[in-house]
Amino acid sequence: MNIVSTLNEKLLKQPFEEDLLQPALLAKHQETACKYAETENSIAVLSDLRSNKSYIYNGGLAAGLGLSTEESKEINSIWEEEIFSKIHPDDLTEKHLLELRFFHLLKKLPVSERSDYHIISKIRMLDRSGQYIPIHHRTFYVCSSPRGNLWLALCLYNYSYEKSAHETYEGIIVNSSTGDIIQPDKQKCNDILSGREKEILRLIEEGKISKEIGDLLSISINTVNRHRQNILEKLHVKNSFEACRIAKLMNLL
Repeated sequence: MNIVSTLNEKLLKQPFEEDLLQPALLAKHQETACKYAETENSIAVLSDLRSNKSYIYNGGLAAGLGLSTEESKEINSIWEEEIFSKIHPDDLTEKHLLELRFFHLLKKLPVSERSDYHIISKIRMLDRSGQYIPIHHRTFYVCSSPRGNLWLALCLYNYSYEKSAHETYEGIIVNSSTGDIIQPDKQKCNDILSGREKEILRLIEEGKISKEIGDLLSISINTVNRHRQNILEKLHVKNSFEACRIAKLMNLL
């Protein structure tokens, strides 16, 4: 299962509005990403969720990982697949699961508070010799649209100060304005789905079709199908099979 697709559909389906200030804001954050790459020798990726594009700025880390060393480039996707191919598969899955929980957290916050939060992750990436090395990764949503949709995301990849790679992924959500740390406790994601939605998802996992679920729960097939659609949207997936897989990973089932 590709966890990227579970985020991709939801992020790109946000109803963005036209805003004359967007070009200026985009240019401002492009400059910020470029400065991070220059100052920290990081790889900085600014993703524009409105236009489904990313702007990649390469510092010294790019050469160390055997990636393209172009100073900057634009790709027609919000996912930096060339970079993802270097991340340990287990860490990539956990990284995107944390980003899914981060997305739900930010959507509940006032727009004015969202930029205070970011993700810090310890991941393993292949260097140019094919060995996994520890990398420090950060994710910020640096700008929302006037309507409150998440618009620009900034990802930073840096060499870690630690000498050896961790055996497992580590990630936290940080409030940089207070220093508070939110541990990514999967049990705290229980409120993503309602009790009825979890009940229906369990029955789906058992192989029940909508009519059978409706009969068992004494609700109409239209109500069942509405719940099924809500489940797909909340978990950012395309079908019930992926919904069951994601829900298990997040300890919702």
